[in-house]
Amino acid sequence: MQPLHILLLIAAYFGVLIVISYLTGKSANNDTFFKANNSSPWYLVAFGMIGASLSGVTFISVPGWVAGSQMSYMQMVLGYVLGYAIIGLVLLPLYYKLNLTSIYTYLDDRFGKYSYKTGASFFLLSRTIGASFRLFLVANVLQLILFDAYGIPFWTTVIITILLIWLYTFKGGIKTIVWTDTLQTLFMLIAVGVCIIMIKDDMQIDNIFSYVSENKLSKIFFFDDWKAGNYFWNQFFSGAFIAVVMTGLDQDMMQKNLTCRNLKDAQKNMFWFTIVLVIVNFFFLAMGILLTDYAFANDINAQKDQLFPTIAMSGNLGIATSLFFLLGLIAAAYSSADSALTSLTTSFSIDILEVEKKYQKAQQVAIRKKTHILFSIVLIITILIFKYFIADESVIASIFKFAGYTYGPLLGLYAFGLFTNLKVADKFVPLVCIISPILTYLISFYSKNYLGFDFGFFVLVLNGFLTFGGLLTIYKK
Repeated sequence: MQPLHILLLIAAYFGVLIVISYLTGKSANNDTFFKANNSSPWYLVAFGMIGASLSGVTFISVPGWVAGSQMSYMQMVLGYVLGYAIIGLVLLPLYYKLNLTSIYTYLDDRFGKYSYKTGASFFLLSRTIGASFRLFLVANVLQLILFDAYGIPFWTTVIITILLIWLYTFKGGIKTIVWTDTLQTLFMLIAVGVCIIMIKDDMQIDNIFSYVSENKLSKIFFFDDWKAGNYFWNQFFSGAFIAVVMTGLDQDMMQKNLTCRNLKDAQKNMFWFTIVLVIVNFFFLAMGILLTDYAFANDINAQKDQLFPTIAMSGNLGIATSLFFLLGLIAAAYSSADSALTSLTTSFSIDILEVEKKYQKAQQVAIRKKTHILFSIVLIITILIFKYFIADESVIASIFKFAGYTYGPLLGLYAFGLFTNLKVADKFVPLVCIISPILTYLISFYSKNYLGFDFGFFVLVLNGFLTFGGLLTIYKK
C-alpha cells in the first residue's frame, strides 16, 4: 500500500469514529461520560469488550508466540473462564449493589481513605504505563509505514494520535466508546478472518481445522514440568487471577459493564463475552500456526512480533489482507487506548479529586474536561519519554511488564475485603502495597535464577498473596 492510501484509510476510519462521537455525545453530561446513563445494550458491551481485551500488543504478539510456545496460551485463556465467572457472580453484584461509578470507591467504604487512594493510584499508574506502551508500539508502526514518507517527526505523530482519541471521546466518554469499540472489534475480527482465508487459499489447505489440529505446533496442554512457565496449572490459575484483576478490578474494563441497565444485563454481557473471547483467542493462535508455516514455505525471515505485520503488509496475500491488517491493528490499539483515556479521566475525577462529593454539577463537568485534557498530555509525554529518553524497546517492554505488578496489591486488597471481616490500620495500607510488588519481583528473580522455578504470570498471585499477608499484620483488633 502507498502512504497516500494509508493516509486516506486512517482519515476515513477516524471520520466514522467522529460521526459516532457526534451522534452519541448529544446532550452529554458527566453521567453520560462516566456511566452512559446506564443505558448500554448488553450485547454491544460484550462485543466491544473483545476489542478492549485484545490490544494492539495482543493483536501482533499472540500469533507470533506459537512458533516458540505452541498453543500453550490457551491454558491461560481457559483460566480466564474461571476468572470471568468470579467477576460475574461475585464482583458485579457488589458493584451494582453499591451503585458505583468508580469501582475503587468500595475500598473507601471497606477500609478507609488511604486504602481508597492507594487502590486508585495503582490503577492510574498501571493504566497510564500500559496504554502508553501500546500506543508507542502502534505509533512506531504508523511512523514507519506512513509518516516517515511525509517527513513528519515522531513527536508530531504521537500528538496527532492522542488528539484523535481525545476528539472522539471528550464529550460522550464511555457512551461513545461502547459504540466505537463495537466497530473496532468488528474490524479486528475481519482482519483475522481475511488473513486466515488468504493463507488457506494460498497454501491450498482443504480443511483448516484438520490442518491446525494435526500440526506439530497445535499442542495446548503441558503437564510435564511443574517448574516451567507453561505448566498447565500454573497458567490456568494465572489466567483466572489475571482475569479477576485486570478485568474485574480494573476501572477501564468494568466501567463498560457498569453502563448496562441492570445487574442481570451486566452478567449476561460477561457470560457471552467469555464465550466469544475464548473462540477469538483460539483463532488468533490458529492463525499463528498458519503464519508460521507460510513464512517457512515462502522463506520469509520474520519471527515473534514481526511475523504477522511482515506477512500481512508484504502484499503477497493481496491488498485486502494489507488493508484489513492495518485496520485491525489501528482498531486493536485504539479500542484499548480510548477506553484507557476515559477510565483514567473517570478514576482521577471520582477517586482523587472527588468531584461528586466536593463540587457542584457545573463545576464537575468543567473539572472532568480539564482532567481529560490533562491525561491526554500525560499519555503524550509518557510515549515521548519511551521514544527519546529510554529508546531501548526491551527496557520499555520490561517497564510495561512491571506495570503488571501493580495489579497485585489490588488483588490483595479486594480479597482481604471480600473474604474477611477484619479492619486494618488504614494509614499503613500504602506501605504494604508498595512493599509487596518489590518483594514479588525479588522472589520471582531469585526463584528463576537460583531455584529454576519460573513463576511466569503467577507473579500476580504471589503479589496478591503478599499484600494479603501484609494486611494481616496491620489489622485492628
